Amino acid sequence: MTAFSSPRCLLIALFSGALLSFAFWSLPFQNDLLVGLSWLGMVLLIGVSAGSRPGLAFFIGLLNGAAFYTLSLPWIYTVMRMHGGVPPLPAVGVLAALVTAAAVFPAVFSLGIAWLSGRSIARACLAAPFLWVTLEFARTRLPAIGFPWNLLGYAVGSSLPLLQVAPLTGIYGLSFLIAAWCSLVAWVWVEWGSQQKRGILLILLLLSTLLLPAATALGNAWVPGEQPQHVARLVQTNFPQAPFYPADWMDTHAGELDALERWSVSGAPRSSLAPGPVIWPEVPAPFSMQDPRFAARAQRIARAAGRPFLVGVVDWKPGAHGGLAPYNSAVLLDPSGRQVFVYDKIHLVPFGEYVPLRRWLTFAKKLTAEVGDFQPGSEYKVGALPGGDGKFGVFICYEAIFPDEVRRFVAHGAGLLINLSNDGWFGRSAAPEQHWMMARVRAVENRRWLLRDTNNGHTLAVDPYGREVARLAPDVRGALDAPYGWRSDLTLYTRWGDWLAWLCVAAALSFVLARARQAEAPQG
Repeated sequence: MTAFSSPRCLLIALFSGALLSFAFWSLPFQNDLLVGLSWLGMVLLIGVSAGSRPGLAFFIGLLNGAAFYTLSLPWIYTVMRMHGGVPPLPAVGVLAALVTAAAVFPAVFSLGIAWLSGRSIARACLAAPFLWVTLEFARTRLPAIGFPWNLLGYAVGSSLPLLQVAPLTGIYGLSFLIAAWCSLVAWVWVEWGSQQKRGILLILLLLSTLLLPAATALGNAWVPGEQPQHVARLVQTNFPQAPFYPADWMDTHAGELDALERWSVSGAPRSSLAPGPVIWPEVPAPFSMQDPRFAARAQRIARAAGRPFLVGVVDWKPGAHGGLAPYNSAVLLDPSGRQVFVYDKIHLVPFGEYVPLRRWLTFAKKLTAEVGDFQPGSEYKVGALPGGDGKFGVFICYEAIFPDEVRRFVAHGAGLLINLSNDGWFGRSAAPEQHWMMARVRAVENRRWLLRDTNNGHTLAVDPYGREVARLAPDVRGALDAPYGWRSDLTLYTRWGDWLAWLCVAAALSFVLARARQAEAPQG
């Protein structure tokens, strides 16, 4: 068994977290080699946890998580400072609190590996992928504050063949795949001193190490293509993110809105594809159908384009305690300008669209864009485009990171997925790339075309296998003719949801219970 002193273990823990974060950076030289290298961070975490004392192992995981989340989520600080009006020191405190809370999960993972390895290193490594997925699943399902950002499985997002696991298992299958390979490598590392096991360990390592690159290299030929039948007009508004909007905003920005209107209604592209809807992103400005000026413009766009118009708005509805309450919504107008569909965002952003525990977290009162909190919707509604082309599901911004929620639109009949987002909150950071990486997996999980329209990038179209088929450059104002099609088949993941994650929960519990029984059994 490989043994390290406590200080060295903690240094390795920090290094492993930093290494794992490489997969989620957005760098000009980002490539598959750098992403693959990041997997070694998981190998180090498992290897150094196995055989460690439980207390030390907990701190190993905590430091690993602290390094990983600090380096992959620094944009949290930017959001707090630029858009929340939070002073520097409290903004650092918010980031530190979020990092600490998220780091508890790898800490519990390391603790579990150390405890299981007390009787068997092999059993601990066998249990590792089940335990890891269980903790990712728990992080996703936490009430109100669940934050499944940068799950391990997204590290294979650039590999089209490996992405095809997602329709069977969801993102958790990709996390399981990485964790399983890393567990095998860690087992070889930890047990390398055993002459009896070295031969079989080496064979297993070579086979598994060759299998993944081979699958990636050869698998592209096996991923089928998909032909679109329609083309939508995605408009990227590119408005700067503002902490508030003055009453005369619509008047002072009339020229920019006129330009957006022209791009929206310009002629259909020279293509055999049938024209689909005009789409604007998640509300990037004070757009509301209750504002007669904006409502008139939206109706004019739909009529002039002769196409349905889907647009993100703040929709004001009667509140529970009187007055009007804001909803983050997507509204569809038919070609006559009549409103025919509205979806209210269900999963709101904590500290962005509403503030949990507002009474105690007084610093967060500036983080909501409207006076008072946004209200959540309650129904995974599916809309229909005029002409009988098919049904669509629209999910808004933050909802893209919750796989089980997006699949519900498809389970309810959506043959097309549309994602409206405003990533201007993230500034110039890796967050927009991370957000897009997660949205793409939702398309593959459910085998649906995805049209993603954002305020300032990444605006694009993705086929049901994860290929980009059209993209608009970020940080520009313009329009993209985005091909898409309809599908009606249901994947295993769409039908059964997070079945693999629940299986991992059951398996992890069985490993823990078996180890507990061993601990209680009399020795000798």
